[in-house]
Amino acid sequence: MANPLSRMSVPLALSGLALLIAGAAGGYALARSGGGMDKAAVEGVVKDYILTHPEILPEAMENLRDKETGQQLASAGDKLEVAFPGAVLGNPDGTTVLVEFTDFACGYCRQSVRDVEALVAADPNLKVVIRELPIIAPTSADAARWGLAAAEQGKYPAFHKAMFAAGRTDPASIETAATAAGLDLDRARAFIKDPRVAAELSSNLDMARQLGIDGTPSWVVGDQLLAGAVGKDALSKAISATRGK
Repeated sequence: MANPLSRMSVPLALSGLALLIAGAAGGYALARSGGGMDKAAVEGVVKDYILTHPEILPEAMENLRDKETGQQLASAGDKLEVAFPGAVLGNPDGTTVLVEFTDFACGYCRQSVRDVEALVAADPNLKVVIRELPIIAPTSADAARWGLAAAEQGKYPAFHKAMFAAGRTDPASIETAATAAGLDLDRARAFIKDPRVAAELSSNLDMARQLGIDGTPSWVVGDQLLAGAVGKDALSKAISATRGK
């Protein structure tokens, strides 16, 4: 879900890697022989090597996945960690940044709310940049717009929590969550029509495509991209890795 490689079938991915490894090994064997080995001999060397060292296939696959993820994140640039003003959980000035692509209609995102709350409570330096990615339900986009309106009023964390607690993204639930978060409803209704709101959602969708993200929640921390409700421990481990721990 996090990137195109992870959606490939295991046999297809391993077959592709086997061909790459075979080509490299075959070239090495041919070079060592001074060009004197025939095709059958080279294929025999390659087959024997792969059968003797099958562990190189998953290792190579993991290395290829990591390289691809690094290239995707590099292409996204610094803008990935630049939040829509106010759309932040934790410390807005924190230097450790966790980016979450989320959808208020996503049950797995709802499941992850407590994980993020625990991470924020344990780390006063953690800044969680929220990127609204309304891709699940027809009403997801409305909820996302109201989330940005809450951010504009400095009340994003309260709306975020109330919206997920509601469990639905229908108009009544959105208004109930907005009221619970203390939003000025008239101001919010005006703000959701602001061009900056549409631009932010479009930008988030573009970034998700660029990173190969096709589901929520998805997370970026440092040079790591994680997909799904991976849990607090996995997120904590990824965060720690960015600090060299």
